[in-house]
Amino acid sequence: MSLIAKILITLIALEHIYFLVLEMFLWTAPRTRAAFGMSVEQAEQTKVLAGNQGLYNGFLAAGLTWSLIASEPQAKQLALFFVACVLVAGLYGGATANKRIWLVQALPAAIALVALMFL
Repeated sequence: MSLIAKILITLIALEHIYFLVLEMFLWTAPRTRAAFGMSVEQAEQTKVLAGNQGLYNGFLAAGLTWSLIASEPQAKQLALFFVACVLVAGLYGGATANKRIWLVQALPAAIALVALMFL
């Protein structure tokens, strides 16, 4: 696995750790509500759902981190799988929830996938 791919995977893993914290622990905080355009009531009503989503983001971060510490050839196989999962989640989220997800989640994953396959 190339150094560029490892750097991209690290950044994506860190991003998903941030998503975990945001969705599991800071969902009802004023800054989070403002970022997602939610009222206090909306945040409270969706808190459990967001926490569940944050947990899944944590699993993605764990898998990406695993790919960074595993030995070859398993490292590259793990990286391809987990980066592809992030890409699919980003494509689906962008299509169904917020188009900005394509930029924040799907694009970095697509770039990392290209780096994994060709660098």
